[in-house]
Amino acid sequence: MSETQNVSQQNKAARRQGIPFPIMLILAGMLGCIVGLGSFTFVYARGYSYLTDDPNACANCHIMRDVFTAWTRGSHRNVATCNDCHTAHDNLVSKYISKAINGVNHSIAFTTGNFHEPIRAGRFNRDIARENCMHCHAAVTSQMSHVGGEATDCLACHSRVGHDE
Repeated sequence: MSETQNVSQQNKAARRQGIPFPIMLILAGMLGCIVGLGSFTFVYARGYSYLTDDPNACANCHIMRDVFTAWTRGSHRNVATCNDCHTAHDNLVSKYISKAINGVNHSIAFTTGNFHEPIRAGRFNRDIARENCMHCHAAVTSQMSHVGGEATDCLACHSRVGHDE
C-alpha cells in the first residue's frame, strides 16, 4: 500500500470519529431536556386542544376566561366558534399559521406578563376578524359603501359583537 493511500485511510478514520462522546452526551442531554420539558408543558397546558375548533380551548388561560364567558352570552355563540372569527379562512395552512403565530405571541406575553388586561386584539388579529366578518356577512357588506373608498372596518362600530358584555 502506498504512503498516500495510508494517509487517506487515516484521514477517513479520523473523520468517522465525528463529535467526541462527552460533547454528544451533553447535546443528547440538552435535547432530552428540551423535548421532555416541551412535551410536559404541551400536555400540562393542554396544547393539543389548540389544534381543535373547541371554544373551551380558548379558556385554558385565565386571561381568556372573561372573553370566553362573554362569547357564551354573545350573539355569535350559536353560529361561530373562536376559530370562525379569529383564524384565517384562506386555507388550512393559513389557519394553522395564524394559530401558531397567536400561540407563540400568547406564550411569550403570558410568560413574561407583558400584555394588556383586559386582553385586546392586535392589528394582526383585528385584520383577520374583519376579513371574517366581511366573509360571513357578505350579503350585507357587499352593498356597503364608505366615504373615500376605504375598506369596511366592522370592528370600528361592532367591536363587542362576538363578546357581548
